[in-house]
Amino acid sequence: MSIPILETCRKRKRRPKLFGLHSFAEPGCPINPTGPFRDNIRIFLKQCAEPEDYCVKGMPLWCTLLVRDKSCVVPLYTIEEGVNHSLNPFCDHCRCTGWGNHLVSKRKYHVVIPNDQDWNKPLEDNVLNIHSHLLHGLIHCNGFGHLLCINGIEGGSKYLYGREIMDLWDRICEILKARKISVEDASKKHGMDLRLLHGVAYGHTWFGRWGYKFCRGSYGVSEENYDRAIEILSSQKLDKIIQDFSDREQSRQIKCMVQHYRDLSESQLVTIRDLFKFMLTIKSRSALQKKLVAATAAPSASVQKNSIRISFHKKDNSKEKYLRCKRFTSVIAHMDSRWPAKRLEFAAEVIVDALKQHKSEVGHGGMTRQDLRDAARMHIGDTGLLDYVLKSMNNVIVGCHIVRRGINSARVLEYTIDDVDPVKDLKLLEATEEIHQKPLPDLLPAPAPVPGTDVYNDVVYLYNNTLLNYPESELLELATQAVLDSKHFVKDRPFRDEDDQLLRFFCQVMPGLFDAENMATETSPAGELVMVPLHATVFDLKQAAEKALRDTYCIMDKFVVTEVDNLGEMEDRDVLFGALESGAEILVRGSGIDLDSNLKHEGGLDNWIVRCECGARDDDGERMIACDICEVWQHTRCCGIEDSEAVPPLFVCPGCCTSFGPPMTNSPLEFQCSDDLLLDSATMYGMDYEYDNCIGLLQ
Repeated sequence: MSIPILETCRKRKRRPKLFGLHSFAEPGCPINPTGPFRDNIRIFLKQCAEPEDYCVKGMPLWCTLLVRDKSCVVPLYTIEEGVNHSLNPFCDHCRCTGWGNHLVSKRKYHVVIPNDQDWNKPLEDNVLNIHSHLLHGLIHCNGFGHLLCINGIEGGSKYLYGREIMDLWDRICEILKARKISVEDASKKHGMDLRLLHGVAYGHTWFGRWGYKFCRGSYGVSEENYDRAIEILSSQKLDKIIQDFSDREQSRQIKCMVQHYRDLSESQLVTIRDLFKFMLTIKSRSALQKKLVAATAAPSASVQKNSIRISFHKKDNSKEKYLRCKRFTSVIAHMDSRWPAKRLEFAAEVIVDALKQHKSEVGHGGMTRQDLRDAARMHIGDTGLLDYVLKSMNNVIVGCHIVRRGINSARVLEYTIDDVDPVKDLKLLEATEEIHQKPLPDLLPAPAPVPGTDVYNDVVYLYNNTLLNYPESELLELATQAVLDSKHFVKDRPFRDEDDQLLRFFCQVMPGLFDAENMATETSPAGELVMVPLHATVFDLKQAAEKALRDTYCIMDKFVVTEVDNLGEMEDRDVLFGALESGAEILVRGSGIDLDSNLKHEGGLDNWIVRCECGARDDDGERMIACDICEVWQHTRCCGIEDSEAVPPLFVCPGCCTSFGPPMTNSPLEFQCSDDLLLDSATMYGMDYEYDNCIGLLQ
């Protein structure tokens, strides 16, 4: 495998540095920096990486080679993005995490492991916008960062497991002393949201194994709501579940599953948490057994596969192209979906439009599932709906197009689209559909899956029924929604003072030095870490704080520290030792802050006002709409606008809507007139309120 950095080293006649994948970034291996992240990353690049002989859109990059085994060398790239010259100087991830008030850092560092198929190619200019990397993390030079994507074996890698990559990322963050790392958990497996499944089974998400905890919820979900929701869902008694499903068709299957795993378990399974935790524990054993069986049966299977392929290519029947195709409308008619048929059809049309656009631009090849999902999300915010439709789109007809699904050469799920002749092909399709619809009396109905045959299938079955579709329980439905609406998690690295001859302080600029408009309602981030010797004076501390702030933030480029608040009457020549404890926070005053700069806060220049009925008071990354009168932003979902619906060209929030129909309760006639006026006004402004909601606004 030829990795670009190897070619660079050959040209320079230099032997590349190689590190073990599983030992790299262990404490002291290969470095043990003790300073702040802004300094540690420079040490890392100097001692653990080799500079590449090319840039990515003017950004320098370095490569670290990690050896997994004799046949696998993994390239780990570090890209330095200078904010002053960046096309995207602000950080959407900071804004959605709740860090929009952070000052804009001067540099961002991207840590990237490309997909396997790109290891032997130089990085392309769009490397920061690709979602198929095995790893992509971003850390600002102030130590706050974001884990943007992790893709292991199931994400298309041939060599690395997701847990291996996550271990590596966690060690890198630890050795570089990153302060806080956020992640937006939208991970799925077999169609299940892992933040819900693992939350019920373990009390935390998949990322919780590495210390990621609740940061903020969407739609006003607080940490207290989240914890309570997890407790409600995980404490369901299995006997109660069996009783609640007793009059439903799933009753026998759920009862058999529960009994099967109770018989297998050495400990007593009482709650749904006990059951899910046990099933997820033994599923790895089941997967190992399958691999062993597959390995022993491989020769005969390959012969059979080749014979099928040969016989398939010998056929040249014009009906073969459509023999397995069905109209999407026919497919969804037999689907037990919680979404109405119109929403499913709309989602399918959006997916087809994305495939058509890709085909017209590229001309060949299909779209990976992730790329297609991302393109469709521009129009549909409900990711559950998209995943549900994508799962069922294989050999289906939507309009005059056939959507097919397969595995490409990189072992990644890929969707392609073919045109259908509106006259000839559709007639042929109708004939083949008649074949599909004919009754087959000789075939027996498919038996229900036997519990224990495939553990993951059993997990999926219980997940769909006991968590998503529990019969007539509003409490469980609300709890499930609260967990699904909690996507932002963060790992906070606590401060640990080192056993050396240095004093460490967290230096923060007095909030009063900033303009009151931006700082009045927002809390400042934690101060910058500065280090001085034990014998340092007050003047040395001022110099160190000034240097740290200038090196970190854009608007502090010319900042001059004149005063340290915490030191009372101490003068510049006085020694610090004994006056302040190491690890203390200090406030500094000074001059030279560029308050006219556009690069103030990571949240950007827009000063949005968010005030939604769900309780949200800040942008949480969900789809929103602004009132055209008061300009306050609210969630479209909370306003009754479905994710599949377009945003109205003119929108008035309920608060402003009442001004069109003031309360009038003097007589039934007056009440009716006021009611009609409000309904007419809501219709005129593109609002979709139910009659009862409008009555409620008048009361």
